[in-house]
Amino acid sequence: MKRLIALTALILLNSVSMASAEESAFDGYLTRFDYETRADMKIDSKKLIALLAEKKAVLVDIRFPEETKAWKMGFGLQIPLNELPKRFAELPKNKIIVTACPHKDRSSIAMAYLRTRGYNAKYLTDGLTGLAENLRGDNAKEFLEDMGMLNQ
Repeated sequence: MKRLIALTALILLNSVSMASAEESAFDGYLTRFDYETRADMKIDSKKLIALLAEKKAVLVDIRFPEETKAWKMGFGLQIPLNELPKRFAELPKNKIIVTACPHKDRSSIAMAYLRTRGYNAKYLTDGLTGLAENLRGDNAKEFLEDMGMLNQ
């Protein structure tokens, strides 16, 4: 019985310690947050398209699976926001990570989370709908060619 109590106490202590470390990371992010950080955390579709073509960025669609079943961009990674804590290690640290959803509510949460984990993350200000608008017609063809995704 003493072992069970000791084990339970150890598990609870570990959980509290992990929660405190996570809180400290976010506290630190907020403490360092300034006007320049505010500007640096955003990117629009036109700039994203250029960075993707140069292979300097990765798009992360953080919508739920039910949403991506309806439509997806055809490139980038799909990591739902609620899976990000378990899957963030799949993301490269040497590229800009751009989080996106249809608008910017969830993508800004994902961006802040990734920044506390040491990633150079930004959120897409015009959302996936803005990105889709910028990738219509000839723009889509040129983008797919630049990405090496179009058989010529």
